[in-house]
Amino acid sequence: QMYDVLGTRHFPALGLQRLRRVAPGWVVLTLPCSWQVCSEQRLYCKEWRKRKRMATELLDAILEGYPKSKKQFFEEVGIETDEDHNVTLPAAV
Repeated sequence: QMYDVLGTRHFPALGLQRLRRVAPGWVVLTLPCSWQVCSEQRLYCKEWRKRKRMATELLDAILEGYPKSKKQFFEEVGIETDEDHNVTLPAAV
């Protein structure tokens, strides 16, 4: 679903109903709502970074005494990383 940070006040001639017909599938966000969406995204990215850092520290501590490589350990345990799926965290804003 696509988001557009355009209120009906930016397009007074179109109106909300016409805008929804012109762009079906788009969710029209008001400015306060767009701020909320952005703040929630920042919060979720912050939590993602925090969990990733904690998991990395824990796995590094386990790997200190592990005789095989990190890659072999991940394969044996079944751990999939963000890098395995080409996922990157959004840049911190």
